[in-house]
Amino acid sequence: MATVHHWSGLEAHALRLALRLSVRAFAEHLGVAVRTVSKWDKLTTATEPRPDTQAILDTALARADAAVHLRFETLLSEAGRPSAVGPGRRGTASGPRMWDYESWADDLDRAVVALSRQNFTFASSLLNRWTNRWRSLELDDKGLYLFARSTALLGDVQRDQGTVLGPLSAQHAYSSARSIFAQLDIPRRIAQLDLSLAVVAEMSDHLDLAAREYESLAVDDRLSRRDRARARLWVGTALSKDGNHDYATRVMTAATREFEDLTEPDDWSVAHQKLALARRGAGDLTEALHFIDIARSSGTTDSPMQRVRLDTAHGHILLSDRATRDDGLVILDQAAKVAAQYGLVHQLRSIEGVKAMSAGPTDPRRR
Repeated sequence: MATVHHWSGLEAHALRLALRLSVRAFAEHLGVAVRTVSKWDKLTTATEPRPDTQAILDTALARADAAVHLRFETLLSEAGRPSAVGPGRRGTASGPRMWDYESWADDLDRAVVALSRQNFTFASSLLNRWTNRWRSLELDDKGLYLFARSTALLGDVQRDQGTVLGPLSAQHAYSSARSIFAQLDIPRRIAQLDLSLAVVAEMSDHLDLAAREYESLAVDDRLSRRDRARARLWVGTALSKDGNHDYATRVMTAATREFEDLTEPDDWSVAHQKLALARRGAGDLTEALHFIDIARSSGTTDSPMQRVRLDTAHGHILLSDRATRDDGLVILDQAAKVAAQYGLVHQLRSIEGVKAMSAGPTDPRRR
């Protein structure tokens, strides 16, 4: 059933029409003056009922049957709002109504699922329908929270597509979302965005900066235990990329134990994938193959992104041994096809980088 966060003349007028009452009959129904109802009809959003009258309208709507609620929502939808409001008037009738919040939250859940399947077009469509509908000044705290969550998820879309820097990038989206969560004073969300920004730094090859940020967040009480474990794992990732493979292995192993204690199988699988690459970097191909086999057998493969990551890591390890080089190239070619199919630009670059490195003088099999 419909509810109204804050009544203006527009909602009152829509309720009168939904009840199919004349101006006089509606006034009698509510117990207000006829001129009050006429004012609502004439001024719509430019006038607001008094607080006591707001409560009367709440009661009238709550007592209406389902057919009235349907007509009421349809009339408001046809009104084609919102209109702009100025600072200091957040949460007026120009902003989202209660059912808008519910629909918005539902679309966030749908966007998360679409993003997990790398359906970037649909995920972006779900998120943009809300972020393009209202400006932040039109929103109360609940609306701002949903706006920030939407913006952060748009950052995830851009990150997974490889757009990490620039005005329309993951970094920009994450920074914008972080600013709103800081305004709302939600420490956990702020720390989560700091973690996402550290990932952007790593993807941009700022490995020292990323490692320092991960180290700080790995012991940050604002984050959940799982997020702290993920930060610890990513410390190892940044260290391994920077050539510090042995220490990276120790850090990653600690994170792996944490994921096991938390019963997080997907994170546990990802951790073994990262361990495999660290051992490959250290030249220990036997251990590398052992860890990648665990990752491939235990992880969720419904996600195209994770399939590509696993195959890229597997192919990278196989390329490091002359005897398995051809098998590695076949696996990398398969991973590249999936990455291209789903628009995983960053993963495509990684695959090309692996191929180029395998042919260079730093190839472990040539040492």
